[in-house]
Amino acid sequence: MNLYDAIARRRDVRAEFNGDPVDPTVLDRVLGAAHAAPSVGHSQPWDFVLVRDLGTRATFQAHVAAERASYAESLPVDRREVFERIKVEGIRESSLGVVVAHDPDRGGPQVLGRHAIDDAGLYSTCLAIQNLWLAATAEGLGVGWVSFYREEFLRDLLGIPAQVRPVAWLCLGPVTHVQDVPDLERHGWRRGRPLSAAVHAEKWSA
Repeated sequence: MNLYDAIARRRDVRAEFNGDPVDPTVLDRVLGAAHAAPSVGHSQPWDFVLVRDLGTRATFQAHVAAERASYAESLPVDRREVFERIKVEGIRESSLGVVVAHDPDRGGPQVLGRHAIDDAGLYSTCLAIQNLWLAATAEGLGVGWVSFYREEFLRDLLGIPAQVRPVAWLCLGPVTHVQDVPDLERHGWRRGRPLSAAVHAEKWSA
């Protein structure tokens, strides 16, 4: 699979995991791709917590379910009905969780390139996530980013240091198939935006 194929095939996977284990060699390649991401000042501010324990995953899933319910209550009735059809996680169905954490202190107080944009470190961690996702896709694995959680809950659950941000819980594992259309489009939550609407020439245009 070439890079453009992986980009086109990449999906946020929730319901398609089959629960089979990930080959350790493949997992090393995927994590290696994440670790090869560019980072501001070569600070490599990311860490990866691999979560296989079913008890931990069940605890996290219960927290996510509560946050999902809270979000649903905030929606107008028509949007809530659409949202209820959408599965937002595959925490227990996937082979494992990969929690990607960001340490803003990595590299010391004067990270080269972070002088004017402090969030450049966080952007670097997001690049590691993208590398992981594309590598996993090329390996025939699915990835689903769980975002219905409170950072302090996940930090406490996994014993993550206070200054470190748990940026993403990624569900990872083999899948039965990959959807042709992203879930949020398929379920009628939001349509994709064409490239032409996102490109501006020289200055921002209306």
